[in-house]
This record gives sequence, C-alpha cells and structure tokens, in this order.
Amino acid sequence: MSLVKVIIAVLTLSLLLVGCGSQQTKPADGQKKLVFGMIVKDISTPYIQAFIQGAEKKAQELGVEIVIKDGQGDSDKIMSIMDNFITQNVDGFIMAGAVDLKAIVPGVKRLNEAKIPVMALDTSPEGGKVDLFVSFDIKDASKKAAEAFVQGIKDRNGGNVPQGIVVEITGDLRDMFTKECSSGFKSVIDQYPQLTIVQGEGKWNNTDSNDRTSDLLTRYGKEIRGIYVQTPDIMGIGVVSAIEAAGLKAEDFGIAGICIGPEGIDLIKNKKVLAIVEQPAKDSAELAVQYLYNIKTNKPIPKIGDTVEQKDALWAPAKVVKNPFVDEGAYMILKGSLVPLEVKVDDPRLWENQLNK
Repeated sequence: MSLVKVIIAVLTLSLLLVGCGSQQTKPADGQKKLVFGMIVKDISTPYIQAFIQGAEKKAQELGVEIVIKDGQGDSDKIMSIMDNFITQNVDGFIMAGAVDLKAIVPGVKRLNEAKIPVMALDTSPEGGKVDLFVSFDIKDASKKAAEAFVQGIKDRNGGNVPQGIVVEITGDLRDMFTKECSSGFKSVIDQYPQLTIVQGEGKWNNTDSNDRTSDLLTRYGKEIRGIYVQTPDIMGIGVVSAIEAAGLKAEDFGIAGICIGPEGIDLIKNKKVLAIVEQPAKDSAELAVQYLYNIKTNKPIPKIGDTVEQKDALWAPAKVVKNPFVDEGAYMILKGSLVPLEVKVDDPRLWENQLNK
C-alpha cells in the first residue's frame, strides 16, 4: 500500500473514532441519527438548566441529537415550535414546561397525528396522547412540604397550632403546577380550621414574590403564623428579602415548599428556610430521553402498573399510573425528597449540588 493510501486510511479511522468515541449505542454506519426536539419554559431558571443538562447528557450517551428551544411560556410560540419540529420530522418530542397546558393541546395532537412520540416533564399537557409524563407528584410533594410547614408552626408555639393567618406565595395562577401545589397545601391546612390561607401571586419570580410578601406583612403583621412558598427555588429569595426588609427574621416564618434549586440550597444552609421537597429535574430529563430512544429502537418503556427501581436513585421507587391530565398515556411518578429532613442538604445526588460543580 502506498504511503498516501496509508495516511488516508489512518485519517479515516481517526475520524470514525472521533465520531463514535466510546458510545456503543450510537447509530451504526448507514443508520439515520435520531433527532429529538425539546421545548422548555424559561431557559434562565436553574431547574430548566437541569432539564437541559440532563437531556444533553443522556443524548450524548445514546448518540442522538437533541434540539432544545425556549418557548418562554407562550402558547402560540410553543405550538409554532411544535409545528417546526413536525416539519423537520423529528424522531421524538419532549414538552418540558408551559403555562397554559390546555392551549398547547392542538400542537400535541398534531404531533400525535405525525406519529411522533411525546414525553412531558414538569407539567403535563391537558389533552392528546403523551406516551410518558415523567415528574414528581406536585400535589403529594406539596402535601409533604405543608406537613413540615405545620410542624414548624407547632414547634414555634409549644406544640400547638394557634389561630391566625398562613400566607401562601403562589406561582402563576393560570398554571397547572400552581393549582396542584395549592391543592396539596390546602389538603393539610384544612385540617386546622383556626388557620386562614391568604394568597399572594408570586408569578414564579423574586420581584413579584417580594412585592406580594411585603404587602401581606403590612396588612396582617403579627397575625401571620407562617409563610409557605410554592417554589422557593425561584421565589424564596424574594420572600426572605421582604421579611428582612420589614425588620423580621425569616426563620420565624418556617418557610417551606417544593423545588429547591441553588437558591433553596443556600437558604436552607443559612437557616432561612425550614424544608423543601426536591424536584428531580435532571433525572427526569435523562429518563425522558432514554425512553424516547427506547421507543425508537423497539425497547420497552415503563407502563401503567409498573414500579421502576434504580439503586441509590433519590427518585426511586417510581410508580407508573394512568396520566390523569391527557386522553392517553402513562405518568411515571418520581419520588421527591424532603431536604434537609429526609436527605441532607449537601447530598451529592441532589442535582443542585451537581449543577454547582
């Protein structure tokens, strides 16, 4: 063989090695590379970054391409992106967050008609077919956080729950997530008729949550027995800042909620928040990509009635039930851990600690 041919052969082999790396699941020569489309709600928030990192990590492992677009919570924009994905003939789709879950149903149904499998994270569309909704149980997680919240009230009042006001700082009132959070919270507080819930719409940001908390502190003052924040990961700092600006101590309000994020980790460490149930965001995105890949390679995915186990995973065991929000599909309910009461705040399995690294 001539020297030129040897060089060409070596370069060709090098390119193949670079292209394949150590990923044994990447498509073989001649096979089409799978492409998955994904829409997120707000690319700037930490839990969305966790979705993105989880999806990209798993896609790289499997040798598939993941195309991620920010729908910005705008239903029209989301459906336009869905239509583009259909035109591009993507092999699978992940809906990772929207505000109006009913408005996007026509887009989901068009994906169904195009025979593109659909996964959902965080919240589920409220119609159409979603092959698998992968999330923790928002209502159940909120109930767990509310129980810790009430226990905090008892601990600060000699074991009793006195009459008074509990403030609930909510997300966007149009969002299914908000409604599920409130349902879980109310199911616990309703057991104590001496407590009255007063809501302030924080709209998933620190500015609005700060303003609403300031208003309610001014209005109700010493009547307030505690402040519950639906998602401290994106509203906790606003609430704490309002409390401290009023010359009060955050720890005296026993703040609790669901979804930690780096914000929540710092607030717990500084004893300004009592407890938060973690949303296994990064894990859920990894699972969604894996299960889309399984569908496209004729491998099984979890079905209704299954319980999915994985050793040392904080999200396991995960029961699979019928998705109550859609016309057809399953719901894989990931376990949410209460930090720091069930899992230590510095546990390396928390995606927040992985993200910080």
